[in-house]
Amino acid sequence: MIPLVFVAALVLLALITQAGILVLQHRYPQQGKSVEVTGATLNVVDLGPRDAPGPPVVLIHGASSNLKAMQLPLGEMLAGKHRVILIDRPGHGWSTRAREADSTPAIQSKMIDEALEKLGVGPAIFVVHSWAGALGARMALDYPARVAGLVMLAPVLYPWTGGVGWYNDVITTPVIGPLLAYTITLPLGTFLTGPGARAVFLPQIMPEHFVSDTATPLLLRPREFVANARDLVTLKAAVAEQAPRYGTIKMPVVVIAGDADKTVSAAIHSRPFAAAVPHTKLIILPGVGHIVQNAAPELVISEIDAMISAMVHDTAAVAN
Repeated sequence: MIPLVFVAALVLLALITQAGILVLQHRYPQQGKSVEVTGATLNVVDLGPRDAPGPPVVLIHGASSNLKAMQLPLGEMLAGKHRVILIDRPGHGWSTRAREADSTPAIQSKMIDEALEKLGVGPAIFVVHSWAGALGARMALDYPARVAGLVMLAPVLYPWTGGVGWYNDVITTPVIGPLLAYTITLPLGTFLTGPGARAVFLPQIMPEHFVSDTATPLLLRPREFVANARDLVTLKAAVAEQAPRYGTIKMPVVVIAGDADKTVSAAIHSRPFAAAVPHTKLIILPGVGHIVQNAAPELVISEIDAMISAMVHDTAAVAN
């Protein structure tokens, strides 16, 4: 009797999950266009004037989120005078990916480079947050002609002690992981998404409608939840592999991090990177946590503007 009850419960949860997916995708529809690349379809939102002086700005979100997490605090403001391109990383938001192996900064940066090439985008300023810090660094290493400059917000760049949450390890376990993802993740996650997001914002206060405004619940869809977990459990090995090359990065870099960040330690990531990479400006914000783009958007935008202004000035000087 117990096995039958257990199976019936799983079937019910699976049906609830499928219904929940439809509700979420109706509530948070795709905003952007799909760009086909090798191994994925990337969702891209293109804002601002195409003929703006200087390179365009490409905004890349971190883990457990989508492009909306960068669009609201930064993208809309930057689009007043810059071309701004926002991309859902492979497997996140409205982007897809075909293989489990497509979880590393190396592979995702290749997909993003291909998408930008298809869009006719040349060298750009990459603004990257958290997990995407490793991706931004990898873009600079593997596709230096694509990266005019880097602005890194609370970036992950080096190996760290500890793990990335036991639930991510479980979700990436064969058989058990998908079973949980397609049954309990969405119903349970509906109650945990808000508290989880508030914890990451600390010591700042999360904006009142942040979860809904950024379409964060899309993360609870099984395929995205699994993709996000795989991104996290493979990240430490990925940064360990690429970190010895950081000293070869030549383009200008600004790193902005908070000294109260309990998610990604500035002492482990931002400070060593700034010491290793030439032409890096390091800004440590006192009392600021992990969501730098919300805590200090004006500062981030001023650093992006300054970087672009310097490039425009240098180009004009060479032309004259």
